[in-house]
Amino acid sequence: MDFFKGQDSLTAIEWIMRSVVGFGFLIIAAKMMGQRSISQLRFLDFIIALTLGNIIAHPLSDEHLGLKGSIISTFSLVFLYIAAIWLSLKFPLLKQFFDPPAIPLVLDGKLDYRNLSKAKLPIEFLYTELRKSNVEDISKVAFAAWEPGGKLSVFLNTAYQPVTPADLKLATQPFNLTKPIITEGHMEHALLREIGKDRTWLETEIRPHDLNNVILATVDSKLTVQVHVVREPRIT
Repeated sequence: MDFFKGQDSLTAIEWIMRSVVGFGFLIIAAKMMGQRSISQLRFLDFIIALTLGNIIAHPLSDEHLGLKGSIISTFSLVFLYIAAIWLSLKFPLLKQFFDPPAIPLVLDGKLDYRNLSKAKLPIEFLYTELRKSNVEDISKVAFAAWEPGGKLSVFLNTAYQPVTPADLKLATQPFNLTKPIITEGHMEHALLREIGKDRTWLETEIRPHDLNNVILATVDSKLTVQVHVVREPRIT
């Protein structure tokens, strides 16, 4: 465990061991913080991401620094992060501080310049985000808001929204969800149990293909299996 402590110099193996420990520790810390910190960087998430990155990076690049202090500091910050999230759920004022409400930027085709300044966004950036939503004219926007996660939510006026079968009162088919049941020659046992089927049923459904040669096969809500990609036979 010498690599765990500060040293005058480290061998290649000890550097590798530090990297393995640091990598595994960051995975555990990320799992403790949950999906929120991975999916989007809000105010609190941004702060914790910057801090954790700096804390764990130094002992991975400086042999004079040990891992013990970094790990203790990281666990303390993860605890504070989880506590702050829990407290924000209990106290509305804290929630508003950590997760401020969305800032309306466009209402009924009119730009709210005051809120645009509040969000510290230039007009050119707003139009860039509108173009990403396939909106070429701000007058078509019924409502647009800058979300805390750093994204623009855009809702078009009803006159410019795509026509749906419900608008035309047309009959539609039920939603049919497709899931991969074979990937790289391996069947998804959990999915087979979920639909109440077994390996024999699956092998029958994919005939004449062999299970080991199927790269991708899917099953839908109607239990229809489709083979999409098959490994080409080797030429000897």
